[in-house]
Parts: sequence; structure tokens; C-alpha cells
Amino acid sequence: MPNVPTITLKPTGQEMPLIGFGAWKVPNATCADTIYNAIKAGYRLIDGAEDYGNEKECGEGVRRAIADGIIKREEIFITSKLWNTFHQKDHAVELAKRSLADWGLEYFDLFLIHFPIAQKYVDPAERYPPGLLTDVEKGIIEFEDVSIAETWAALESLVDAGLVKNIGISNFNAGLVRDLLTVARIRPSVLQIEHHPYLTQPALIDYIQAQGIAITGYSTFGPQSFLEMGQERAHNTPLVLQHETVNAIATAHGKSPAQVILRWATQRNIAVIPKSNNVDRLKQNLDSASFDLTEEELKQVSALNINLRFNDPNDWPGKIPIF
Repeated sequence: MPNVPTITLKPTGQEMPLIGFGAWKVPNATCADTIYNAIKAGYRLIDGAEDYGNEKECGEGVRRAIADGIIKREEIFITSKLWNTFHQKDHAVELAKRSLADWGLEYFDLFLIHFPIAQKYVDPAERYPPGLLTDVEKGIIEFEDVSIAETWAALESLVDAGLVKNIGISNFNAGLVRDLLTVARIRPSVLQIEHHPYLTQPALIDYIQAQGIAITGYSTFGPQSFLEMGQERAHNTPLVLQHETVNAIATAHGKSPAQVILRWATQRNIAVIPKSNNVDRLKQNLDSASFDLTEEELKQVSALNINLRFNDPNDWPGKIPIF
């Protein structure tokens, strides 16, 4: 089994694997088997979210792996995220407990605010997960005046209750992080951001790491994650995994282009959460920390940056630019 490096989270001191498995867009019908197979292949971090709509199936895969003696609960790191419609303090606590029940877990290792955007509450009894739209028929989003401070206090209460070990944030810019740090009783352990060679965000990363906050990058392969969603930007952008620079580096090391991109991130202490349904690629991704890129190669990959964001709330109905 590959030796996956970890990063020490503050303030808890818990170790988080730098390579995990992301559950975004994993189909419900195959999700339990996919998660089980990922754990069997050696993954010890599963990244999920309320909004992904597959937490019950993720939990089934984890519980099956535990029952089969592949892992113990304390040997796997589970992440979930609070969706935008549950930012009010009472709703945040209620929905975190629902997520835990869906997973069949007593605690999350990490629980994140998914976006720094508070949407109007949608009753889970009517629609869960609620998705982006407040009113599906009208195709609109409605927002609520809930401060990040209120939502963060709810996450802190989950830590106090022993339901969550680490709390963090996702899709926050540096200004929002600075503001959060002025009110946080428990500092965020992790910031999760879109991060790939076409969107490197060096100033944000430098600031966050200087604050002692770990970074997880999602959509590490850039447009690849958004092709099946029909996004025009993704279809009009050359694939990172086919870029000549990436392929030349891969050839030099005898590795796959995907392994080069993943190592480009983890070698800079940025965690990654790639997804694959292919067992061989699962193993290749997990083994991506078995070699090192040169400083020049790291710079070559970073030089592909064109500040191109694929996951942008400005594209949502009721545009709300935060970046």
C-alpha cells in the first residue's frame, strides 16, 4: 500500500492525508461500492458534502470497510460540508447531525462551510439536498442575511459537543478569511479551494499557509471535472492532462500526467481529493507521492496559470461574485 504523506492540522494536531478521495458527482447507484473500493485500495480520506446527495451511500461504503476489517473508524478521515441554505445557527447544527446520521458516524474529522454564501432556508423535509435554487420552478436563488460569524459559532458548538474534530471553510477568499479570524474562538483548520495549473492562486495560498491553515485543492485536473456538466468554459479549454508541459514532465519521470499534477500540489503541502471509478487509476493517484518533481518542474507547471476559474458563484442564478 502506498505511503501517503499527511499534514498536521491546527489546533487539534490531527494528521490529515494529503491524498484523499472526493465524492463529488459519484453516482448514488455505485457510490457505496466506489467508496469501499477506494478504501480497499488504500485511501484514508473521504471528502463528502451535504450538497453531493450521496452521503448515505458514502457511509454505507465506509461501514462495510469497517465491518470487513479493512479499517477502523479512527484510521479514516471523513470530511463533510454545510450547505448554503443551512447557515443559520440552529439549522447548521441540525443539518450537521443529519449528515452524521446519513453517514452512520458519531463524528466528522472535518466539517466545512461549503461557500461563504447564506441562502434562504429550504426545509429538508421538502427537498434534500436543496441544491442551488430556492424556487426550482422559477429558477431563482434567494439569499438570507446570516453572518459568517453566526455560522462559524455553530460549527464551534459542534466541536464543543464532540460531533466534529476540526472545522474549516471552503471557497473563501483572503479577505473573508481575515474577517473570520477576528471572531473565531476556534481557528479554521482547513481551507478548501479550486486549485489546478490554470488557477494557482499563489497569493491566497501563501497567506493561508502563513496563518497555519492547511489547504485542500479540488478540481486538481482543471476542466476535466466540468466536462460532464456541459460547462462551455471547460469544453473550450485544453485539458491539463494533455498539455505538452505536463506530458513532458510525466515522460521524464515515467509517471502519468495525473500523477504529475497531483504531485505538483502535494509537494507544496496542498491536499488533493481526486475521483476515479477505475481501480488502476485509483491506485496510480494514491501512489502519486512516490516521486518528487524538481523545483524547475514545479515552476513549469505553475507557469500554466491563466487565472481560469470553473466553479464560480458568479455563474449562478442571482449572481454573487465573491472572488
